[in-house]
This record gives sequence, structure tokens and C-alpha cells, in this order.
Amino acid sequence: MSLATHKSRDPHAHGHDAGAFVRDVARVCDERGLRLTAIRLRVLELVAEATIPVKAYDLLDRLKDGPGVAAPPTVYRALDFLLEHGFIHKLESINAFVGCHHPGEAHQVPFLICDHCSSAFEICDEGVAVLLTDQARERGFKPASQTLEVHGICARCSDQSVR
Repeated sequence: MSLATHKSRDPHAHGHDAGAFVRDVARVCDERGLRLTAIRLRVLELVAEATIPVKAYDLLDRLKDGPGVAAPPTVYRALDFLLEHGFIHKLESINAFVGCHHPGEAHQVPFLICDHCSSAFEICDEGVAVLLTDQARERGFKPASQTLEVHGICARCSDQSVR
């Protein structure tokens, strides 16, 4: 199950079309005057099409099948660009990447990561990020970034194990 297509009991669950996502990112790049090069676009497409969070070396393997030269620095530069502008998220605990549900907005979001099927679900709730930031500041801590990842078993895998 992908981040994009994972169906959940959560009413905020997102249906996500890879093509529409890529078009949204291209639109945001145009609006911001950002250059979405061919390699950046291809990396974005591969992340968008992935059925689970994708690792950099998996992207590199997929790029080797296409035109041009794909080297690790090229992939990492493309990923850095996409991360910097909020088009993708990096799941630190599994060192993998997923598309962002809101590529035009800067935001911090927690993820639920299934340890069984490797799906990842973006929780679209600003309250969690605000709470963490407020708690840090109350303690004199100056947060620079936030990564909240909750590991466990998703509803689909839980349901399958009950059967």
C-alpha cells in the first residue's frame, strides 16, 4: 500500500493520484520560479509512483533503466531540491522518501509507518506539530526541524492478521 493510496478509517485519508501530484509540483515550481529539471522531475515521478516509501538507491536503480547517466550524487541533489521545497518528505527512521500531500504548503507532519507492509501515512494535523514546538519552546529549546514517526501495524495488516 502506498502513502498515496492507503485507505484508512481516518476521515482525513487522502486519495493521491501520482500524475496529479507531479502536475501540482510542476505548477508550484512555475509559481515560485523554481527549475524542475528533467532529473528532478523523474525522481519526483518515481517517488510519486512508488507503492511504499522509496530509498535513494532504489531510485538510482530505477533511473539506470532510463536515458542519461544516473549517479548517486545526481539522485541526492534531486532529492535535496524536492525536500528543500517541501515536495517530498524524508522518513528518517527508514531512510526513505514519500510525496507530500500538500506540495504548495510548508508544514511539519507526523507519519504512521507500518512495520509489516512498509506503508506510510501522513497525518495532516497541524496541532501535533504546534504542540511539539510549543512544548520545546516552553523548555527553552529552539527547534530547527521536526520528524515524528510512529511505527506499528496499519489497520489493513491488523485486519489481515485477525483473519
